[in-house]
Amino acid sequence: MTGRVAGKVALITGAARGQGRAHAVRLAEEGAAVIAVDLAGPLPGVPYDSPTPDDLDETVRLVEKAGGRIVASIADVRDIDALRAATDAGVAELGRLDIVIANAGICIPNAWDAISPQEFRDVIDTNVVGVWNTVTVTAPHLIAGGRGGSIALISSYAGVKMQPFMVHYTASKHAVTGMARAFAAELGKHEIRVNSVHPGGVNTPMGSGNMQAAIAAAGETNPLLGNMGTPFLPRWAATAEEIADAVLFLVSDESKYITSIPLSIDGGASHY
Repeated sequence: MTGRVAGKVALITGAARGQGRAHAVRLAEEGAAVIAVDLAGPLPGVPYDSPTPDDLDETVRLVEKAGGRIVASIADVRDIDALRAATDAGVAELGRLDIVIANAGICIPNAWDAISPQEFRDVIDTNVVGVWNTVTVTAPHLIAGGRGGSIALISSYAGVKMQPFMVHYTASKHAVTGMARAFAAELGKHEIRVNSVHPGGVNTPMGSGNMQAAIAAAGETNPLLGNMGTPFLPRWAATAEEIADAVLFLVSDESKYITSIPLSIDGGASHY
């Protein structure tokens, strides 16, 4: 099957690499044009490597290689004015907006009593306020288009069950789950569908730098929790492309009567 989102325009946050890049490339392969937005700079407080402008340039190259048009902007989802400017510029150039994938987010492992107030705020500001900002600046374009649309909010396994040693991350991803339901209710009258997506482990640059060491150090504070999130399938992590395949379904017309669902893509981990 090809052309599943042909002629449509998708805005994707956190598009410089990882899942965001995979979404951009997959949608381009199926005929969509892309508005790619990313901070492409230092992320607050994370133990893994931050995205760079070169990463965003590589997303542009891969989308164009897949045959798609792309408008890329550097903007912080925490800054609603910058995000609105990037959205408006992309829509002006590509002519419409049909799909929104609020993918940008950060993760900082720490035991509950080692999380600083600033760390908590950084996670909430990026993962919750950033998602709210994304819907707030994009939904008016979907409404104005009069064609309906689909919004996918990227939550997490932590937004269905919980993630040990990540109180702030778990809180943020549960908030995203709730936002998807609430936005689905109010935007439904415009034929706009809103769903949340809940990946388990995914092989992305979020696992780079000191991330694994940070997870291990936090885990030592309560080893009994270490087996939470065990998948049923014989792999601990999905590829970013596997997540993108599921998101493609949610933003295509194949799911045109599906809204307000939390879709887990975790190999069964949330049922362990």
